[in-house]
Amino acid sequence: MPRLVVLLLLVILGLGSRALAADPILIGGVFAESGPAAEIGAATRLVAEMALARINEKGGILGRPVKLITYDTQSSPEVALRMVRQLVESDKVLAVIGPTSTGEGMAVKKYTEEHQVPTIMTVGGDAIVAGGKYGPFFWTFKVPQRTAIAVDKIFGHLKAKGLTKVALLTAKDPFGQDGLAALKAQAPKYGIEIVAEENLDAKGADFSAEAFKLVMAKPQAVVIWTIGPAAAIAAKNFASLPGEKPVLVQSHGIAGPNFLKLAGDAAEGVIMPATKLMIAGELTANDPQKPVITRFVTDYETAGLQAKFPMNTHSGYASDALLLLDDGLHKAGKADRKALRDALENLKNVVGVSGIFNVTPQDHNGLATDSLVMVTVKGGKFVEEK
Repeated sequence: MPRLVVLLLLVILGLGSRALAADPILIGGVFAESGPAAEIGAATRLVAEMALARINEKGGILGRPVKLITYDTQSSPEVALRMVRQLVESDKVLAVIGPTSTGEGMAVKKYTEEHQVPTIMTVGGDAIVAGGKYGPFFWTFKVPQRTAIAVDKIFGHLKAKGLTKVALLTAKDPFGQDGLAALKAQAPKYGIEIVAEENLDAKGADFSAEAFKLVMAKPQAVVIWTIGPAAAIAAKNFASLPGEKPVLVQSHGIAGPNFLKLAGDAAEGVIMPATKLMIAGELTANDPQKPVITRFVTDYETAGLQAKFPMNTHSGYASDALLLLDDGLHKAGKADRKALRDALENLKNVVGVSGIFNVTPQDHNGLATDSLVMVTVKGGKFVEEK
């Protein structure tokens, strides 16, 4: 064979080898970019893209670029399932991050478990990783703190303040009912007495009747477990009642500028658990999360996201999901679903925006109560509640 032909073949083979090595790792993303949960989901997609850009700037993962294919779930469980099927069956993704809400997550989980697709969800409720009657979670992980962790943080704080008579106002949706179950189950451990309970429709516009009934039970504090505008409406309803008011406590999904805007003066004094992102400027120099959170805030502002979606307690979830994916793939050593799943289940001391993750086969979240801080609204701003 002539020498020139041999050289050409070697060049072609070399180029082919490099092209193959550069084939992207395909990751799917499903976020509620429209519908009731769009306030969270639209920003989550942009954060995912921001985090992905940083990963690819560093050379990708395992020497390969990472490509994110995303779809809008329209805040619908049915659409979320359809979009995940598209990602798995047509787009051939390795793993999925998202969706946005607990209802969407439960709709997706059965499919991703059956098809053995590692899925790192950005939903608030525990049901997706609770096991038991909620089904297996072998392939399912979540980034936001588990409901039980948020309830522990709340009840620990109330007990320390001597507030032991508590009323509950919880949404009828999966997130609200998940919270109700945890609140009732964990109350005895903290000596908390549940003196009254009411439910609300998260799509409702007025909960004055429910607020009045709860206040009549004379609780020292009322825990409101919902997300979105309903939380602000409830705060305004309680503020409009005459007489002495109980302390209002919101869930771990509320801290953010939208609550301040919608609740107005009624937000003042309301307390809630939140990620440390909400008090980024107050973190001490020796906090292991400070460098990660500081970099995230800088990236968020540089990307122009702060102007469009002012930062809230949810803002770091997609970034953390990709952080876990990155660490998991490096630990797995290959872009293989089973290897990735096994690696994700054993990640330790991964410092993220939302906390320090220590995942186990029993806990596919891996965050402890120290990943949350109690915050209050003071002068129209979130500050740490001491």
